[in-house]
This record gives sequence, structure tokens and C-alpha cells, in this order.
Amino acid sequence: MTRITDSALASKVTTAEQAATHIRPGDTVGMSGFTGAGHPKAVPAALADRIEAAHDRGEDFRISLLTGASTGEEVDGELARVNGIAKRAPFVADPTLRKQINAGEVEYTDIHLSHLAQQVWFGFHGNLDVAVVEVAAILPNGLLVPGSSVGNNKTWLDLADRVILEVNEWHPREYEGFHDVYYGTKLPPHRRPIEIQDPLQRIGDPYLRVDPDKVVAIVRTNAPDRDNAFAALDEASRAMADHLLDFLRHEVSAGRMPANLLPLQSGVGNVANAVLAGLAESEFQHLTSYTEVIQDNLLALLDTGKLDSISATAFSLTRETAERFNENIESYKGRILLRTQEMSNHPEIVRRLGVIAINGMVEADIYGHVNSTEVNGSTMINGIGGSGDFARNAFLNFFVSPSTAKGGALSAIVPMVPHVDHTEHDVQVIVTEQGIADLRGTAPNERARRIIDNCAHPDFRDRLHDYHDRAYAANPSARHAPHLLDEALSWHQRAAATGRM
Repeated sequence: MTRITDSALASKVTTAEQAATHIRPGDTVGMSGFTGAGHPKAVPAALADRIEAAHDRGEDFRISLLTGASTGEEVDGELARVNGIAKRAPFVADPTLRKQINAGEVEYTDIHLSHLAQQVWFGFHGNLDVAVVEVAAILPNGLLVPGSSVGNNKTWLDLADRVILEVNEWHPREYEGFHDVYYGTKLPPHRRPIEIQDPLQRIGDPYLRVDPDKVVAIVRTNAPDRDNAFAALDEASRAMADHLLDFLRHEVSAGRMPANLLPLQSGVGNVANAVLAGLAESEFQHLTSYTEVIQDNLLALLDTGKLDSISATAFSLTRETAERFNENIESYKGRILLRTQEMSNHPEIVRRLGVIAINGMVEADIYGHVNSTEVNGSTMINGIGGSGDFARNAFLNFFVSPSTAKGGALSAIVPMVPHVDHTEHDVQVIVTEQGIADLRGTAPNERARRIIDNCAHPDFRDRLHDYHDRAYAANPSARHAPHLLDEALSWHQRAAATGRM
């Protein structure tokens, strides 16, 4: 079965090498992709070859690259390999690109995932020259069947001067009907309410749209998404999952949420996967999810009947699970909905649905400020992603991390974080394998005691109490959230100098 049924667009099928010639030095390029799903597989590599050849001739050739979130080796890896990226947003996972960002060779703009598309609409990032978007099929009249992610593709297709499409036959043709693409967004002051009242409620179209006259090239591919392997669940992850699930049971018994909980959001990672695995073994039934990404254990909850439905913007699966999903895709219709990330992460919807948000962190300080992006306040890891979209607007949010790192050399609970992604005002519950600190309704000194007593590792607990006690005693007129400024970041200074806090 042909994947391109529009005769005019079918005439634009060409090679990746020819398609890449439509991308010029200095262009701002929007590419599809979110957590290694749905990114273009051929054109970026061909572009990297063009850039490498230009550099060999002594010519300057780099682009500004916008995506949905992280991509795969075929995009960030290939372009970073040839030093082809001048500026990048909004999220990265490639180690070579991360190294270039931290070396100051690439300018990186860290943005809440719900914000990037609208900022491009506002003109904050300049003109969008080219969109390179992967789809599962092209229908007549410029209708496109998305694949394993939606991300910011709608915005890239709408705003780009030139469009390159990759039609990836690895994505099942049966993806048609899995998507909800909202075309009702307006610029202020003409915005309207986004009235999603149920995770599976449709408010848009099952297709992306593109102006056929803007399409300059179409490339056929057949290549899998990134293999998102996860580490085996360890004792610490299971302990954190147990603490979190016990907390949810308490919330149900207190009458603060229904027996089937509220829609779940979980960030990518081992701890989130452990929580989802714990839910599979729990008594909870008829769960729902309103989230960014669908991981293996979230799909497993759907398979076992524990979970009724999932709304997201992308998959983030291991290769084995992705292949199993592709083989059985029809059985998931009506239970999975993929939206644009503007909608999957939309603050208005997150707040209305009362989402339970579960996200990882690098560290938290004794007053509840959370760092989720930078080591020692300077070295970028990946970016804030969607954690802020959900945490600030969730009914209940959790930030989770093992209490120590680097074999116990570093504490995840510190006197002061050197970089703040989530202020104390947005952090409700902190979880480590040591325990759980409920910070709702607390003042700073109450938070300090709860976080130290319940979440800090015993090897660091006495030192944290000593710091807090001395800070309180030394500041008779500043005891609301007392600090000793000459040593507040000393733990990080020691870690930078010696590798230990």
C-alpha cells in the first residue's frame, strides 16, 4: 500500500541528499521528534554531510535547531558530530551535543515544553525557515498522518517557509485515528478556553495539515525510533515507589481524591518506571493518564487493564515494546490519544483535570527548592522539559530522587541548591528511598525539618540539621528561611574540588 496518495505531493519524492539542499547556512529549522520518537531519520544525516563538506572548504555552516524535546542519534547526534548546531531548544539528551553546550560551543535555550510553540508563534525565535517532519502517511489535500509523536509539528508545519516531509514506513499505517491535533489556538488577546475535561476528550483533528505549495521535498524511510532502554529496577527505586503509593493511599482514605486516583503524569526515567510498576501490583483500578510520554510500564498498565486510557504527545519505548505495540496497534485504538505538546502540557488542562505529577530531580535544598537541570549550577544535563508545566499546575506533585549519588559521595538534599528550576512555591512532596516529606501548608523551617528527617541520607542528616540550627541561631532578625551565606554552597564547592560533599 502506498503511503503517499496525493499525486501532486508524490511528484516531490526525492533523496535525502537532495532534500537537504533546501536547508541553508544560518537557517532556523524545526524538526519533529519527542523523547526519541518521531524524529526524521534520513535528512539530518544528509544535512550533516553537507555541513561537514562546507567546513572542509572553510565555509561557515550551522543551523538553529528547534524540536519537540530530545531526538535521536539521527538528528542531534549527527549534527553535533559535524559541529552543525549554533543554537538549540528546548531539550537535549545526546551526549556529544551536551558536551558542546557545556563547552560554550552551542547556545542552548532551556524552555518549558508547553511554551516553545507559542513563543515561535509570538516571533520570539525569529523566522522559521524550514520544517523537517516525519509522518506515517500523506493523504490528499495536504493531510498528514502523524506517527509516534506529535510534539510541535503542527506549529513547524504552519510557520515554516519550506517543508520537508519524511514518510517512515516503520510506523504502522494504522496510526491514522490515534491523534488529536488542535487548530483552535489564537494569539493574545483572542485566545479561547481549552475545555478538555477528560483525558481522552477530542478537541481537534486526527491529522496534521500542510500547505502543499510549501512542501519542497519528500523522502521515504523505514527506520525505527530511538531504543529507550531503562535500567533494571533497583532497591532504591522500589522503595521510592512504595513510599509514593502509600502516600496516595493516604490521600484516598482522607477523601482528597477518588479511589481510582486522578490522571497520572510521570517523567521519563527509572524511578518513574518503578512507580508505574508498583501501580501494576497495587489495588488501584481504572486509572487514567494525562502525560507527555508513554513508557513501557505505562503501556503495560494499559495491557493489564489497570489503566483505562492515556493522553500524551509521544511514546518513549524500548525497542522490544515498540515492536510489540506496532504489531498490535489496532487493539490500542480508543485508549491512547496523542496530542500536540501545547495541549499535552497545557497548564489550563493540567489544573482542570487535577493531574498527579511525578518527576525526577537532581537535588532539593532544605527549604524545598528543586534543581532538575544543572550540576553545580553550571553544567547542563538535559533541560527542564515538561516538569515545570506539570508541577506548578498539578493537584499533587512529587519530586523523586535517590538520597545520594556517586556511591554516597553526594547528597540529594543540600543546604542550598545552586540552581533553581522549581521554587518552594511549586514543590509539594519530596520522595527519596529514605522516606517522604509532605510540604503542603508548611513554612520554611517546618519544611527544613521534614525534608532532613524524612528524605536525607543518614550520612548527611546530622550535618544538615547542624547547618539549619546554626543558620537559625545566627539570624535573630532573619529566621523565616535562614541561611549562612558564607557556607550555603560550600557542599557544592567541596564536591567540585574533591568529588565529595
